[in-house]
Amino acid sequence: MSTHALIAVAVTTAVIFLGVSVAVWAVGHGARTGGGTLRRRFGPEYDAALARHGGERKAAERELSERLGRYEHLRVSPLPAAAREQYVARWTGIQERFVDAPARSVADAELLVGELARDRGFPSTTWDDMADALSVHAPRSVHGLRELRTASVGGRSREVPTEELREALVRARDLFEDLVRARPEDHRPQRHARRGGPRPAVNRLRRP
Repeated sequence: MSTHALIAVAVTTAVIFLGVSVAVWAVGHGARTGGGTLRRRFGPEYDAALARHGGERKAAERELSERLGRYEHLRVSPLPAAAREQYVARWTGIQERFVDAPARSVADAELLVGELARDRGFPSTTWDDMADALSVHAPRSVHGLRELRTASVGGRSREVPTEELREALVRARDLFEDLVRARPEDHRPQRHARRGGPRPAVNRLRRP
């Protein structure tokens, strides 16, 4: 066999090997970011994306995969102890004012959570960017921000029932707790498990 023929065979073999390697990587990558993995990673956000896309699984998973690509490696900044105490005090104040001014309290809570998210390093160019980034790092609690947003915006154009506002503030507590942790690796403060023990302040909001 001539030298040129040997070179041609070697090049062809290398191209085939490279193609097989790429295919194997693609299959493995797809398995890691496939529907099952995305559903486990995003939890309720997976169902929300599915609903937004009218049940089109591929479209929903493409959106969630793109979010991962943009925000998975976002660096969440530590929160100094003094800042943490200030945020907790402000959140407590919002809860205490809820009884007298529920709509204003929900609007203030939305602004506070947004400010806290920015301090932790989440993007704030648009509200959607912030929510998408939070959905990657706090997928189990980001719905609290979405409900705050819905209730707050709704309160500007119509009279939102007080119970709806209360529920939005209650559900936002989990996200607030996730964001206010001193360091990203800290665990969320444990709620009191005993029925007769003290309850979180947000759950003491009076019903109308």
